[in-house]
Amino acid sequence: MKKLRTTIFFILSLAAIFGIASCKLSTGKSKQLVIYTWEDMFPQDILSAFEKDNPGIKIVYKTFDENEEMLDELIRTDGGEYDIIIADDYIVEFVTHPDWALAQKLNKGKIENIDNIDYFYQHQFYDPHNEYTIPYGAGIQTIVYDPAKIKQEITGYKDLWDSSLKNSVGIIGNYRVVNGMALKAIDTDYNTIDTAKIRHAGEMLKSLAPNIRVIKDTGLEDDLIAGRISVAVMYTDQAIKSKQARPELKTVFPIEGIGFGIMAAFIPSKAPNPDAAHRFLDYILDPKLGARCFEYLGYYCTFKASQAHINPEMKKHLILPDLHSFEMIQNVSQEAEDEHGRIWVEFLAAVGD
Repeated sequence: MKKLRTTIFFILSLAAIFGIASCKLSTGKSKQLVIYTWEDMFPQDILSAFEKDNPGIKIVYKTFDENEEMLDELIRTDGGEYDIIIADDYIVEFVTHPDWALAQKLNKGKIENIDNIDYFYQHQFYDPHNEYTIPYGAGIQTIVYDPAKIKQEITGYKDLWDSSLKNSVGIIGNYRVVNGMALKAIDTDYNTIDTAKIRHAGEMLKSLAPNIRVIKDTGLEDDLIAGRISVAVMYTDQAIKSKQARPELKTVFPIEGIGFGIMAAFIPSKAPNPDAAHRFLDYILDPKLGARCFEYLGYYCTFKASQAHINPEMKKHLILPDLHSFEMIQNVSQEAEDEHGRIWVEFLAAVGD
């Protein structure tokens, strides 16, 4: 959800061949709570309040840019050095796999607010028995456009190919989402492993190139708000920021089907301070504090009891709407992944990026 996905099979193959490197951990109980995730996942007032309410625990906040960077670091440290990690669902599937054992099972007896989790976001492919993770934010691929600049109504992905949109479309830089957009336009699942269908979608995607003006993961909403583009395929938080800045913009949930993703928090298998990690997860699961987190985060609220405490002006943006269909973008076969990679390179060349 947050960043460009690249294949992780190379990382995993190296780990399998050479063994997972061990990391020497410091002795004694750590007084630090080391959180490893993307930038801007928590409001500073929540982090500061946790430290105040838990004397002796100092939060150290470290960031990565891509999920694969996190996985590489987690393998290097053998599940150590970090106390809480938040990453995208597809990468967490590898972390929680028994063959890798890079995450520890949650001690739910230490998480009094565990029942605050919305059932809709549980029992997912990356943690089917809800043993390892806390869902922290969900997003869907959203189309946002300026009705003052676009004559026709946009209802789905297929409309983005209209010739009237030449040099006016912005898209995120997530290749599985963008390739998936073309797959949905030809009535195929995001997660198909049929390489012929993936290639067909790739040819269609290249024909979209004349309409593309901007491809970027960060700051795409700024281009739409400023009027440099007329329509964009965006992450949830970008769509929310766009609508807050310009309420006249229209939001579209594509009729062909919606790509859906969840960010999940877990405790690494050899976390130096798992007690503090459990305490922090319980802290943000508090209904009122959780609401504050999601108002800041800008993704759909995955804590059920927190939804009632979200600012009324924000609720319409942070409660997942009742939509016709969702499909989570998951890991696919290496052959299918390679085909996606080829398509993406050809598409970027056609756009001239």
